[in-house]
Amino acid sequence: MIRLMLVDDHAVLRDGLKNILETEEDIVVVGEAVSGDDALVKLKTCKPDVILMDINMPDKNGVEVTGIVKKTHPEIKILILTMHNHDEYFMSAIREGADGYLLKDVPSSQVIDAIRMISKGESVVHPAMTKKLLSFHQHKTNDLREAVLTEREKEVLVCLVDGLSNKEIAERLFISDKTVKIHVSKIFRKLSVKSRSQVVIYAVQNQLVPIPPGI
Repeated sequence: MIRLMLVDDHAVLRDGLKNILETEEDIVVVGEAVSGDDALVKLKTCKPDVILMDINMPDKNGVEVTGIVKKTHPEIKILILTMHNHDEYFMSAIREGADGYLLKDVPSSQVIDAIRMISKGESVVHPAMTKKLLSFHQHKTNDLREAVLTEREKEVLVCLVDGLSNKEIAERLFISDKTVKIHVSKIFRKLSVKSRSQVVIYAVQNQLVPIPPGI
């Protein structure tokens, strides 16, 4: 069962999402918060597996809260659900450790799928935001970290960018799930990233892998 907390200052949106999510057998809404500070207080008692987070809220915004939660409870997955498609919000959220970033124009079924995906350690990025990755590469500075990946780690990295789960990577590369986890951990350490969404963005930005179709 996925324990979910809703963090959004719009009651109508929270109620609508809650009504939809409560029809899912594997998701339970364990708490709701109307602001960043409210979320941090309720986090202690709700103990969610996943937080569905808005960005614009009273007091602390969703990006700030994401950074705090990831420092204190790194095991909690955070899915940003916002109307903002601005580059700075997107990159800031990812840098703070957000596991996914969706815009509010997506259908509810996609939100539900995304919750399940990030609860399993995968990442989700809205297509409109993924297409911005190339522009980030064009404007980035020349302080690229020199990361030396083995050939197998490069193969695993390509699979991560393709959005494959650990199990799917294991099947594609004919290795065990345990071996995949080891490779993923090493890739994270070498690239100095904290989540799958960050590693995907880093890989595309720095042209470490072929650019996925549609970007």
